[in-house]
Amino acid sequence: MMKWNLIVDVARCHNSQNCYLSVVDEYAGNEYPGYTAEMPLHGHKWIDVLKRERGAAPMVDVAYMPTMCNHCDDAPCIAAAENGAVKKRDDGIVLIDPVKAKGQKQLVDACPYGAIWWNEESQVPQHWNFDAHLLDRGWKQPRCVQACPTGALRTVFTGDEEMAVIAKRDGLEVRAEELGTRPRVYYRNMDLYEKCFIGGSIAGMVDGKEECISGAVVTLNKDGTKIAEQVSDGFGDFKFDGLDPDSGAYTAEILHPGFQSVSETVTLGTTVYLGLISLGAR
Repeated sequence: MMKWNLIVDVARCHNSQNCYLSVVDEYAGNEYPGYTAEMPLHGHKWIDVLKRERGAAPMVDVAYMPTMCNHCDDAPCIAAAENGAVKKRDDGIVLIDPVKAKGQKQLVDACPYGAIWWNEESQVPQHWNFDAHLLDRGWKQPRCVQACPTGALRTVFTGDEEMAVIAKRDGLEVRAEELGTRPRVYYRNMDLYEKCFIGGSIAGMVDGKEECISGAVVTLNKDGTKIAEQVSDGFGDFKFDGLDPDSGAYTAEILHPGFQSVSETVTLGTTVYLGLISLGAR
């Protein structure tokens, strides 16, 4: 059975908000019987671009992660719905019936991803429905995919086995996999949003001047075990990324043949920039 899947590349998203705007343009003021009631002009973000800043100046990065209904294969909203108000189509799309779902505000709380919105005026729960009304008319992809200027969004229409191969090959993940909802929205480079880094800048005195020190070997240790190693770049920078938040104490050991060794220990809550680390001459 061929099913719809959406792939979001966090590294490609630069917060143009075109995905959100395409949804507003399509649904605000427009009703699609059998698919959805009108989207309110204000207050709803059926596609919501989340933002996270990591680090401290001068080592700072920003990640943007578009989020939306995950069209889960084991969707909690289906179990919470009365009168068959939410259904899972054979092509993988989850639809909230705008008539049957009227008054069923419990569906908002049923979604663990916060992707169902309550329309107070129409008294109906709503979500991004993968632009099912357009796909059913022959469109090749949802409007948000068409509108994305960087290619951060793309669809894959394929069978589950092939999608599993693609996910493994491309390192795709889903949000909150531990919930067991089996989402059909996959993420690439999600670590840029969900993980942390430990970084720093290395300097030392060279011919009487403080200079950036490249070529220093930096080892990251946890619980006495080396977990990663890097060499400082031409600006003296190093960065260990993909670390779990609130994961405890780490020690960075810095070695360079022209300088004394230095170690820095930090307890990782969120991302840490160790600042400028000055090496003393041997």
